[in-house]
Amino acid sequence: MAKAKRVLKWQRDPEGMRIRILEAAKQEFAAHGLAGARVDRIAANADANKRMLYYHVGNKEDLYLAVLEAAYDKIRSEERGLDLEHLDPPEAIERLIDFTWNYFIRNPEFLALLNTENLAKARHLKRSTKVKSMHSPFVEMIRTVVTRGVESGDFRVAVDPVQLYISIAGLCFFYLSNSATLSVIFGRDLLKREARDERLAHMVALVLAALTGKSTADFGKAKPAGLRAAAHQPV
Repeated sequence: MAKAKRVLKWQRDPEGMRIRILEAAKQEFAAHGLAGARVDRIAANADANKRMLYYHVGNKEDLYLAVLEAAYDKIRSEERGLDLEHLDPPEAIERLIDFTWNYFIRNPEFLALLNTENLAKARHLKRSTKVKSMHSPFVEMIRTVVTRGVESGDFRVAVDPVQLYISIAGLCFFYLSNSATLSVIFGRDLLKREARDERLAHMVALVLAALTGKSTADFGKAKPAGLRAAAHQPV
């Protein structure tokens, strides 16, 4: 009887089941990588069974790719909500850096998935028919901000938007993914709130100095945490 009820519930809410499977799989792949992940654990944590999992997503590698695609879709979707097009160009770039930094902090599973897929030389991501189309609008959004900045005189150079984003993501990613070893090497707790705020201020000043041709000293410290949080409330 219990099994029958579970099947009926699954049939009534197939999308809910898929979402639970993907969330459980994200946690499993982030914690154990693709090789160490276990389908049994994913199914149990999703309150599903293997038959449901294979029906909704496919085999283990299909599930892993679905998790990767969902992870990219989530960050690109939230970036679209930043409203960069309606901000002054320097403010838009600052908001993008702030968002990227805090998104990585809030979503350590995303960084873990990226590490796993890079170790695999993007073998699974190359199979995706969705990821490239997710990124084109995002690149154009940055290109528009940079172009407006050059036209307004705020920016001195029309940098490649892809290079600009990779630089921003790299400044954030390296610090967070290597914080354990860097903290030991330099004798600092790099994940303390003060250290994170200092890092954000440094990244903003560094990128804006490169775009504007000004000194990093011309750019102030990071905004108080409350102001940053308010800026990213859903609308």
